[in-house]
Amino acid sequence: MSSAAIDNDDIPPTQQRELRRVVTASVVGTALEWYDFFIYGFAVTLVFNTLFFPTTDPTVGTIAGFATFGVGFAIRPLGGFLFGHLGDRVGRRATLVITTLIMGLSTGLIGLLPTYETIGVAAPILLTLLRICQGLGAGAEFGGASTLLCEHAPPQRRGYLSSYAQTGVQIGLLLGTVSFLLVERLGSETVQAWAWRVPFLLSFALIAVSLYVRLRVAESPVFERMASDRRTVQLPVFDALRRYPRNFLIGIGAHICDTAVVYIYATFSVAYLQQTLELPRWIGLTGVITFTVVVIILQPVYGALSDRIGRKPLNLFSVVFTALFAFPFFALLATEQPVLIWLALVVAASLGLAPMIAVQPAFYAELFGARVRYTGFAASREIGAALGGFSPLVASALVIQADGEGWLVAAWMVGTAIVSLVAFAFARETKDIDITAADAPGARTASDG
Repeated sequence: MSSAAIDNDDIPPTQQRELRRVVTASVVGTALEWYDFFIYGFAVTLVFNTLFFPTTDPTVGTIAGFATFGVGFAIRPLGGFLFGHLGDRVGRRATLVITTLIMGLSTGLIGLLPTYETIGVAAPILLTLLRICQGLGAGAEFGGASTLLCEHAPPQRRGYLSSYAQTGVQIGLLLGTVSFLLVERLGSETVQAWAWRVPFLLSFALIAVSLYVRLRVAESPVFERMASDRRTVQLPVFDALRRYPRNFLIGIGAHICDTAVVYIYATFSVAYLQQTLELPRWIGLTGVITFTVVVIILQPVYGALSDRIGRKPLNLFSVVFTALFAFPFFALLATEQPVLIWLALVVAASLGLAPMIAVQPAFYAELFGARVRYTGFAASREIGAALGGFSPLVASALVIQADGEGWLVAAWMVGTAIVSLVAFAFARETKDIDITAADAPGARTASDG
């Protein structure tokens, strides 16, 4: 990110420095925390299916592994409610420090787990428990980082600057993919024996980096004003549900499509190419790396565009394109040609996923008033994540039903796109609202009952 993107004569130099610090902390913090969350998905397809869920059929082991992968999503709403409450009561920054510790420690401990061969059924049980801890941390991470960014950002650049929170998520995906691609080069026997642990153990070191950048960031000025004026609420969870029922439902539906399809593209496709189409593993991993780089590059572009034309047009375009491209995507994968497989992932990234997720931080922050923003953002978004996060498991089962073909998975993708399309259609355009206000437009007042 260039400093010229933040430097402006209308912004005092001290505020510019703080804004750069906030953006940097958001990118680094979310990248490291989502690296933790994403590497689990790669490990399922590469090693967990045999080391923790051994069966005579590796596909069955993969399905069992994806089930525990989905558990992380099922628990994310609880993390959103729990840590969202803390974020609206004690502050955005302090809560992010807690989620950093939870994510980092649980991921590092996965790297220390004994396998099924050593301790039997206790191994997958312990793995699932640590995945639950990952889900708790992830449930509040993105909502907190995005809220902090949006509340620091100048109104006219909110979409652009907050898109860097999503950039951090994609960098985490890239780091996770690269780490397993490098580990793969050590050979299958070495990977199975010990090398798979390295990406997880790195998380212990990454905790320190993430904490360092986050502890240097000032608390949100919006939250500080609310706290000084004693305008925080005792139970943000109930207040968010009572005052913003419509926006809460929109928030749930809006996140179903991008959650479902990103794990189809970035996680399931690796297993599909390797196990069903019997292609070398590097083809899928290389495709995911290319896919992720494209998304990273386009995040600030679409974020800036949303500041000009609004959040709603980009959201609507992205889900419509995702639905239209679902069947062509699997047709390109079925060619078994690496160049066409990579083309499918690049097109899906450029026109389907990238605009939708770039707009997401500002879109969710603008749905809720300042008093319940962290809770409303994190909880509604993570319920949507829970509904869409089992997509690798669903897709694996659908491929079996379709005798190895991808058309049922494509139909599943279309269905999730329709759900999010309805949510976006009912959403108001919010790019010009004042997010420093305690209540957002459309909030129910006491007189509303």
